Amino acid sequence: MTQSAPLIVIAAGGTGGHMFPAQALSEVMLARGWRVKLSTDARGARYTGAFPPDVEIDTVPSATFARGGLLAKAMVPVRLVGGVFAAMTKFLRDKPAVVVGFGGYPAIPAVAAATLMKLPRMIHEQNGILGRVNEVFAKRVDRVACGTWPTHLPEGVQGVHVGNPVRATVLGKYAAPYIVPGDYPMEILVIGGSQGARILSDVVPAAIAALPEAMLANLRISQQARPEDFDRVVEFYQTQGIQADVRPFFDDIPKRMSEAQLVISRAGASTVADISIIGRPSILIPYAAAAGDHQTANARGLVEADAAIMIPESQLTAEALSEQIEMVLGHPEGALMMAQAALSVAKPQAAHDLADMVGHLAAQSQ
Repeated sequence: MTQSAPLIVIAAGGTGGHMFPAQALSEVMLARGWRVKLSTDARGARYTGAFPPDVEIDTVPSATFARGGLLAKAMVPVRLVGGVFAAMTKFLRDKPAVVVGFGGYPAIPAVAAATLMKLPRMIHEQNGILGRVNEVFAKRVDRVACGTWPTHLPEGVQGVHVGNPVRATVLGKYAAPYIVPGDYPMEILVIGGSQGARILSDVVPAAIAALPEAMLANLRISQQARPEDFDRVVEFYQTQGIQADVRPFFDDIPKRMSEAQLVISRAGASTVADISIIGRPSILIPYAAAAGDHQTANARGLVEADAAIMIPESQLTAEALSEQIEMVLGHPEGALMMAQAALSVAKPQAAHDLADMVGHLAAQSQ
């Protein structure tokens, strides 16, 4: 890649929800001949192992008000200002054609620097409700791309619905053939964010154990569980004689999802996008404490398409979940219709449409 190639700086926070679509955009921009830099913090750098090797990783000073004691919170503005000046210095040396923010506190330095320097800039919001950082910048950027539609935006801000970009590994499983549930081995995939979710560890194993014996005999479970929940989840499945692969993190979710008859999950924006791209029936349990209840908004598209069943956390019991699992796995035609409905709301071109927005913004700013 020559230094004369246009540069895009992608700024993203330290969770999979921000980093996965950022990775997807980086893959497309590299293929289009751009240079790509990723601006993130040390936490976000943990997700960069799957990024293309040609992406330059730039770790910037960042901080969040969500963690740490009073002293740590008091230092947040200082660290963020330091990050902004560091980003401005780098932009003076190597000027980006466009800066794209995907949200999260680690996105602040690059997007703020681009704002102060009046560089072409845009944000992508994955959820149906703007995150705190994207809300700050929504009126200060040239374009706002939306992953979930409708997205609640500040008055006067126009959004463009492109969908949530998915990684190449997910796109490679687009519309993977769905084997309907039946009297043969079946898979259930249980995921709850990058490190699992305690409520799923509490409820899912008991819900599965309560299924009819004939159905249970055919089931194999892949379940994410946090390290602190891991032993008890493994022990429960073992004592019940249920085949289960329990891990704190799956690095092959596209493969597992494509082989699953049912997905049980939180409703993070990237997970919802993966489910729709691959096309699988799902039971979604939105995270009740999510800012602005954005996971409920994320789930709405699949639910309204009759592709997913949504159970609010307040109503999640082993009995209620078991009933819904049995409903899906016990009705092959209905499960197939759910899989097809999930595909009907998929946006496989999201990364390319977002890349088109980047290209148009760069062209207009020359």
